[in-house]
Amino acid sequence: MESKVSVKDREVNKTAILLIATLASFLTPFMGTSINIALPTIAKELAVNAILLSWITTAFFLTSAMFAIPFGRIADMYGMKKIFTYGIVILTIASLLAAISPSAEFLIIARVIQGIGSAMVFVTGLAIIMSVFPPQERGKAIGINISVVYIGLVMGPVLGGFLTQYLGWRSIFYIILPLGLLVIALVFWKMKEEWAECKDEKLDHWGSILYILMLALILIGFSTITETLGLVMLILGIIGLIGFVMWELRVEHPILEVRLFFENRRFAFSNLATLISYMGLFAVGFLLSLYLQFIKGFDPNITGLILVVQTVFMVIISPIAGRLSDKFDPGRLASLGMALITIGLLIFAFITVETSISVIIIGLAILGVGIGIFSAPNTHSIMGSVERKYYGVASATVSTMRLLGQTFGMGIIILIFAVYIGAVQFTPQNYPELLTSIQVAFFISVILSIIAIFASLARNK
Repeated sequence: MESKVSVKDREVNKTAILLIATLASFLTPFMGTSINIALPTIAKELAVNAILLSWITTAFFLTSAMFAIPFGRIADMYGMKKIFTYGIVILTIASLLAAISPSAEFLIIARVIQGIGSAMVFVTGLAIIMSVFPPQERGKAIGINISVVYIGLVMGPVLGGFLTQYLGWRSIFYIILPLGLLVIALVFWKMKEEWAECKDEKLDHWGSILYILMLALILIGFSTITETLGLVMLILGIIGLIGFVMWELRVEHPILEVRLFFENRRFAFSNLATLISYMGLFAVGFLLSLYLQFIKGFDPNITGLILVVQTVFMVIISPIAGRLSDKFDPGRLASLGMALITIGLLIFAFITVETSISVIIIGLAILGVGIGIFSAPNTHSIMGSVERKYYGVASATVSTMRLLGQTFGMGIIILIFAVYIGAVQFTPQNYPELLTSIQVAFFISVILSIIAIFASLARNK
């Protein structure tokens, strides 16, 4: 029997909306992580050095983070369904371009376009769910949605490994085409409603431009801080951030409701916990993919199967944690999850050539449980701390913090690679330096996760 709810005297099929948003929620993180498992193969085929290889991943998250907030605001004004649909179309076309890439540079450009489409989808999907489901059912719906997000994040390497080994790395992008077309068809068939809570407000054009430029300067500058130009860009970005905050506090209809961070403690610290946790977490898939293939000598398919352990536990735990967040304080649940994440990352901080696969699997299992307990309650805490009219902005903020965390996490890895390996291709001669880089990255991840625990706990004070 179909589940329906009346929205402004019209019947909306909640189950169909959740299905559409959830399918899209799989596509975007899958696109972000599936490429990780294929990076060693891409490096060999396209003759890519360590730094440029990192940018194939970073470009996607950088552009997603840059455009998430502006598109969240645009969706509030002109319609979430409209932006959601355009985003799926752009993501599908960009996947075709990535599949036919003749060079690493072309692939990076395709990933930039994918990032833009991904931002449009990510910021609207969660907001649509919040608009359709009543308060007493949102935790469960968010739990389902978040579990699929993490299926995408970690099934990316699993499916990516299988496809890379048997069909080549380009097949990772080709597989997105039918999935994208399916979501587009479902939107036109089942999603009849439109959601626009701020139709009469104006778009903050200058704030949008300043936000995009500021974020680009900070993220690119941070990733290239070992160079003089990178340091200059980072300083200009920080100055731009201060200017952006001052502008947003003055303008009548801001692109980002900055006051929420100053006046809403739960909103501010929940977002801070998201940002810091993803800075520490994103290293896992990227680094373990390189470790298992280059240092342990596993093929892409076996590597993917090992990494799927984390997915299994996240998928099991996330919906349960989502339902629990409807009954118990989501902030405390999220803090418990963050503590388990820290333990899992600590295991990987001591990784060596001799580390057994059983230890890797235990670490991934602990991470999976921790992420499952943290994510849905934390997202519920953020979305439940704002008024309905801010759902689009809050959803965009959740996505942005996640994307910023992933981008900064990759920036840290790029910095570590620049220090220990340099702009050279991976060879057995520099595998010891690769292992050192992995250990340093995980130690930094542990420190970040400890900070995230305190940020998570601070929201309840």
